[in-house]
Amino acid sequence: MQTKIKIILAIFILFVSASSCDDYLDLRPQDGIVRDEFWKTKEDIQAAVIGIYSSMLSSPPGVDDLTLTKYLFMYGELRGGMVVEDIFVTEDERDILNTNILPSNELTSWAAFYRTINYCNAVIDLAPAVKNEDPTLTDIQLKHFLSEALAIRGYLYFTLARTFKDVPLKLTATLSDQDNFQIATSTQSEVFAQVIKDLKQADEYAVEDYGDIASSKGRITTYAINAMLADVYLWTEDYPSALAATKKVTGSGKFKLIEASASTWFNTVFAKGNSTESIFEFQYTTSNRGPFYSLFYLRPEFKADGLLMDNVFGIDFDDPVNKKDIRGDRASLVGATGEIYKFTGLNSDDRKALQDSDTHWFVYRYADVLLMQSEALARIGGDENGKAAIKNITDIRANRKALAQTSQTVGSIDTNGIIDYILAERAREFAFEGKRWYDLLRVARANKYERKQLLIDLAVATAPANLQQSIIAKLRDPNSHYLPINTYELYTNKALVQNPFYK
Repeated sequence: MQTKIKIILAIFILFVSASSCDDYLDLRPQDGIVRDEFWKTKEDIQAAVIGIYSSMLSSPPGVDDLTLTKYLFMYGELRGGMVVEDIFVTEDERDILNTNILPSNELTSWAAFYRTINYCNAVIDLAPAVKNEDPTLTDIQLKHFLSEALAIRGYLYFTLARTFKDVPLKLTATLSDQDNFQIATSTQSEVFAQVIKDLKQADEYAVEDYGDIASSKGRITTYAINAMLADVYLWTEDYPSALAATKKVTGSGKFKLIEASASTWFNTVFAKGNSTESIFEFQYTTSNRGPFYSLFYLRPEFKADGLLMDNVFGIDFDDPVNKKDIRGDRASLVGATGEIYKFTGLNSDDRKALQDSDTHWFVYRYADVLLMQSEALARIGGDENGKAAIKNITDIRANRKALAQTSQTVGSIDTNGIIDYILAERAREFAFEGKRWYDLLRVARANKYERKQLLIDLAVATAPANLQQSIIAKLRDPNSHYLPINTYELYTNKALVQNPFYK
C-alpha cells in the first residue's frame, strides 16, 4: 500500500510538471519527482491547480485510459438519441448505445473522475498550510486557488451523481497508508447537497476575471460557478435558486450572443473558442489536442443519427443553402454524411488540419445559462415568468436563424409546453456537447418522474426495431437510467453496493 501511495503522489507531481495547455498553465515545479519542499510556496499551489486542469484534458504520463472529455461526451450523448455508431465503434460503446450495459463494461469506470477529484482534494487539504511557509501568499490568493479546486470537485461529483446516481463521496486527499479506501456510496441527494456546498463556498472565494481571455474562459470564475449552480439547482428542483444563479451571469454584462452569421459564428464560437458566448471551456491547443479528430473523423466511432437534420434542425427544401439554422449543417454535423463536425471544423467550408485541431470542450456557454433560466422561470410559473422564458428561447432562435418549421407556439402558463420547447432548442444548441441525456433525464425525473414517458418516447423514436421493446422495458425502471458500478470497483471496494437494476 505504501508503494501505491507513493505512485499516486508521484503521478500527481509528474503530471503537474509535464502538462502544458495554454499560457496560464506555464507555471510548474522544477522537476517531476515527489519533493519534501513541495507545498511550500504559492507557486507550488499554482502548479497543483494547473495539474487539476491538465488532468481534465489528458491522462497523466504512464496512465493509459480515456480522457475525461471523452467520458463526458459519451455519458451525455450515447443514450440521448442523437448519436449512432460509426465504423470504429467498440463493443462497449455499442452496448451503451443499445442500453445493453453490464458492470463489466469498461466505460463504466469512474477512475478518471476520482483521479482529478483527488487532485482537487490535495489542493483543498494542503494549500492552507502553505500560509505558514510562504509569507507572500495572501488570503485572497489562497481563496482563489481553493475556489478553483472546490468548483471542479463539485462539477465532477455532479457529473458522477447524474451518471451513476449513488457514488462514494471522498472529500479528503489520498496521501497516506492510513487513508480509508473502503468507502460506501452516498445517495444522489447527499452528493448534490455536497456539490451545492462546494460551489457556494467556491463562489465566495471566486475570481471574476483573470486579466486575459484564455484564463477567464479556461479557469473557474464566479460565472462558471453560477452556471454550475443553476444546473444543480434544476436537478434538485430548487427553481428560485436556479433562477437567481442564472441572473448572476446574465446580469453581469460580460456575455452576449454573437450576431448570427453562418460564415463567422461557427468559427468564432467553436473553431477559435473563448468568445463572448463562452463561460467555461477546456482549453485544448495545437500542442495538446483533444480526442475529437480521431473520434469523429480519422477513426470515427460515432456519427449523428440519420434523421437529425430533418427532426432537429430542419431543412428548407426551397432554399437549403441560404436558409438554414446556422447550428446545423456544417456546424454541428455534415448533413449529407452525419459526420460530427462541431469539434473538427474550421468554418462552414473547411475542416481543420490534424495539427491544428485544437477545438475546446464547451462546458458552459451563455445560451446554456439563458435556457436554464427559461427552465427555472417555466417551473416557477406565472404569466410573466412564462413570457420571459419564451423570450429567451425566441432570442436564441432569432440569433441562430432557426427555421420556422422548428418553432413552437406555446402559452405563457403552459409549463410542459415551454419545457418541451426548451428541450428541442437545447438539442439544436448543444448537439454533441455532452448534455442531451442529462437534459432528458432531468426533465423526466422531475416531480417524482412525472414525465418518465419522455424516455420511453425516445426509445420508440430512436432504438433499433429489434431492441425497442427490451429497451422500453428497461427504461421503466428508474435505476436503469444510471450506469452500474464497474466490476473492478466492486472488487476493490467491498463497501460498495451495486445499483439494484444491475444485480
